[in-house]
Amino acid sequence: MVKINEYHQDSGITVRSARDSDLAKLIELDGEISGINKPEYWKESLRRFGGMQEGRYFLVAEKDDAVAGFIVGEIRAWEFGSAPGGWVFSLTVDPNTRLGGVATLMFNTICRCFRDEGVDRVHTMIDRDNITVMAFFRSQGMMAGSSIPLQMDLSDLSEDGSGPVVGGDGS
Repeated sequence: MVKINEYHQDSGITVRSARDSDLAKLIELDGEISGINKPEYWKESLRRFGGMQEGRYFLVAEKDDAVAGFIVGEIRAWEFGSAPGGWVFSLTVDPNTRLGGVATLMFNTICRCFRDEGVDRVHTMIDRDNITVMAFFRSQGMMAGSSIPLQMDLSDLSEDGSGPVVGGDGS
Protein backbone atom coordinates (compact mmCIF):
# COMPACT_ATOMS: atom_id res chain seq x y z
CA MET A 1 0.00 0.00 0.00
CA VAL A 2 1.16 3.49 -0.78
CA LYS A 3 1.35 6.22 1.81
CA ILE A 4 -1.15 8.95 0.91
CA ASN A 5 -0.13 12.61 1.13
CA GLU A 6 -1.93 14.87 -1.35
CA TYR A 7 -2.06 18.65 -1.11
CA HIS A 8 -4.93 20.36 -2.94
CA GLN A 9 -3.79 23.90 -3.64
CA ASP A 10 -7.21 25.26 -4.61
CA SER A 11 -8.70 24.40 -1.19
CA GLY A 12 -5.59 24.33 0.99
CA ILE A 13 -6.56 20.82 2.13
CA THR A 14 -4.13 17.93 2.49
CA VAL A 15 -5.47 14.36 2.45
CA ARG A 16 -2.98 11.98 4.01
CA SER A 17 -2.62 8.68 5.76
CA ALA A 18 -3.50 8.90 9.45
CA ARG A 19 -0.71 8.92 12.03
CA ASP A 20 -0.65 7.85 15.67
CA SER A 21 -0.29 11.52 16.62
CA ASP A 22 -3.79 12.14 15.15
CA LEU A 23 -5.53 9.87 17.66
CA ALA A 24 -6.51 12.49 20.25
CA LYS A 25 -8.05 14.76 17.60
CA LEU A 26 -9.88 11.83 15.95
CA ILE A 27 -11.42 10.85 19.29
CA GLU A 28 -12.35 14.46 20.05
CA LEU A 29 -13.89 15.08 16.62
CA ASP A 30 -15.91 11.86 16.64
CA GLY A 31 -17.13 12.56 20.18
CA GLU A 32 -18.22 16.04 19.16
CA ILE A 33 -20.17 14.69 16.18
CA SER A 34 -21.56 11.45 17.62
CA GLY A 35 -21.99 12.54 21.23
CA ILE A 36 -20.26 9.33 22.35
CA ASN A 37 -16.69 9.17 23.63
CA LYS A 38 -15.07 6.00 22.19
CA PRO A 39 -11.30 6.24 22.72
CA GLU A 40 -10.66 2.48 22.67
CA TYR A 41 -12.64 2.04 19.45
CA TRP A 42 -10.61 4.71 17.65
CA LYS A 43 -7.33 3.46 19.08
CA GLU A 44 -8.10 -0.02 17.71
CA SER A 45 -9.38 1.38 14.38
CA LEU A 46 -6.20 3.39 13.91
CA ARG A 47 -4.13 0.30 14.74
CA ARG A 48 -6.07 -1.88 12.28
CA PHE A 49 -6.54 0.56 9.41
CA GLY A 50 -3.82 3.16 9.86
CA GLY A 51 -0.90 0.81 9.50
CA MET A 52 -0.67 0.97 5.72
CA GLN A 53 -1.89 -2.60 5.20
CA GLU A 54 -2.97 -3.46 1.69
CA GLY A 55 -6.66 -2.78 1.13
CA ARG A 56 -7.13 -0.78 4.36
CA TYR A 57 -7.27 2.99 4.55
CA PHE A 58 -7.49 5.50 7.38
CA LEU A 59 -7.16 8.94 5.82
CA VAL A 60 -7.13 12.36 7.46
CA ALA A 61 -7.84 15.75 5.93
CA GLU A 62 -5.87 18.71 7.22
CA LYS A 63 -6.54 22.38 6.70
CA ASP A 64 -4.33 25.07 8.22
CA ASP A 65 -2.32 22.36 10.04
CA ALA A 66 -5.41 21.07 11.87
CA VAL A 67 -7.37 17.86 11.37
CA ALA A 68 -10.53 18.76 9.48
CA GLY A 69 -11.92 15.25 9.02
CA PHE A 70 -11.23 11.58 8.46
CA ILE A 71 -12.45 8.63 6.42
CA VAL A 72 -11.92 4.91 7.05
CA GLY A 73 -12.49 2.03 4.69
CA GLU A 74 -11.25 -1.25 3.35
CA ILE A 75 -11.60 -3.68 0.51
CA ARG A 76 -13.82 -6.59 1.51
CA ALA A 77 -14.40 -9.67 -0.59
CA TRP A 78 -16.98 -12.39 -1.00
CA GLU A 79 -19.26 -11.63 1.94
CA PHE A 80 -22.51 -13.39 1.10
CA GLY A 81 -21.28 -13.90 -2.46
CA SER A 82 -20.56 -10.29 -3.31
CA ALA A 83 -17.57 -9.45 -5.48
CA PRO A 84 -14.65 -7.58 -3.88
CA GLY A 85 -15.46 -3.94 -3.29
CA GLY A 86 -14.42 -0.92 -1.29
CA TRP A 87 -16.32 -0.23 1.91
CA VAL A 88 -16.39 3.16 3.62
CA PHE A 89 -17.46 2.71 7.21
CA SER A 90 -16.59 6.04 8.76
CA LEU A 91 -16.63 9.60 7.46
CA THR A 92 -16.39 12.55 9.82
CA VAL A 93 -15.83 16.23 9.08
CA ASP A 94 -15.28 19.04 11.56
CA PRO A 95 -18.51 21.10 11.55
CA ASN A 96 -16.42 24.28 11.18
CA THR A 97 -15.09 23.08 7.82
CA ARG A 98 -18.24 21.52 6.37
CA LEU A 99 -19.24 22.59 2.87
CA GLY A 100 -15.59 23.31 2.15
CA GLY A 101 -14.94 20.19 0.08
CA VAL A 102 -13.22 18.20 2.84
CA ALA A 103 -15.49 15.15 2.63
CA THR A 104 -15.45 15.14 -1.16
CA LEU A 105 -11.65 15.20 -1.31
CA MET A 106 -11.36 12.36 1.22
CA PHE A 107 -14.06 10.31 -0.51
CA ASN A 108 -12.48 10.80 -3.94
CA THR A 109 -9.08 9.81 -2.55
CA ILE A 110 -10.29 6.60 -0.91
CA CYS A 111 -12.29 5.69 -4.03
CA ARG A 112 -9.18 6.14 -6.17
CA CYS A 113 -7.24 3.93 -3.75
CA PHE A 114 -9.91 1.23 -4.04
CA ARG A 115 -9.92 1.48 -7.84
CA ASP A 116 -6.12 1.31 -7.96
CA GLU A 117 -6.35 -1.99 -6.07
CA GLY A 118 -8.66 -3.39 -8.74
CA VAL A 119 -12.17 -3.06 -7.36
CA ASP A 120 -14.94 -1.37 -9.31
CA ARG A 121 -17.53 -0.57 -6.63
CA VAL A 122 -17.64 1.31 -3.38
CA HIS A 123 -20.23 0.62 -0.68
CA THR A 124 -21.33 2.11 2.60
CA MET A 125 -24.22 1.81 5.03
CA ILE A 126 -25.87 4.72 6.75
CA ASP A 127 -28.76 5.19 9.11
CA ARG A 128 -31.83 6.15 7.11
CA ASP A 129 -32.42 9.08 9.48
CA ASN A 130 -28.98 10.61 8.90
CA ILE A 131 -30.06 12.98 6.18
CA THR A 132 -26.78 14.95 6.12
CA VAL A 133 -24.61 11.90 5.45
CA MET A 134 -27.13 10.44 3.01
CA ALA A 135 -27.22 13.71 1.06
CA PHE A 136 -23.43 13.76 0.90
CA PHE A 137 -23.10 10.22 -0.44
CA ARG A 138 -25.93 10.77 -2.91
CA SER A 139 -24.20 13.94 -4.14
CA GLN A 140 -21.14 11.77 -4.85
CA GLY A 141 -23.20 9.52 -7.12
CA MET A 142 -23.97 6.74 -4.65
CA MET A 143 -27.41 5.15 -4.71
CA ALA A 144 -29.18 2.16 -3.23
CA GLY A 145 -27.37 -1.05 -4.10
CA SER A 146 -28.42 -4.63 -4.57
CA SER A 147 -27.67 -5.66 -0.97
CA ILE A 148 -30.35 -5.38 1.67
CA PRO A 149 -29.19 -4.93 5.27
CA LEU A 150 -31.20 -6.97 7.76
CA GLN A 151 -31.24 -6.60 11.52
CA MET A 152 -32.98 -7.95 14.59
CA ASP A 153 -33.36 -6.48 18.04
CA LEU A 154 -31.71 -8.98 20.37
CA SER A 155 -34.06 -8.03 23.17
CA ASP A 156 -36.59 -10.08 21.16
CA LEU A 157 -34.46 -13.21 21.59
CA SER A 158 -36.11 -15.91 23.72
CA GLU A 159 -34.69 -16.42 27.21
CA ASP A 160 -33.12 -19.75 26.24
CA GLY A 161 -31.57 -18.21 23.12
CA SER A 162 -33.34 -20.65 20.81
CA GLY A 163 -34.85 -17.96 18.62
CA PRO A 164 -36.85 -14.75 18.49
CA VAL A 165 -40.00 -14.36 20.46
CA VAL A 166 -42.66 -14.09 17.77
CA GLY A 167 -45.68 -11.94 18.52
CA GLY A 168 -44.34 -11.10 21.98
CA ASP A 169 -46.08 -14.09 23.60
CA GLY A 170 -43.51 -16.75 22.69
CA SER A 171 -45.63 -18.28 19.95
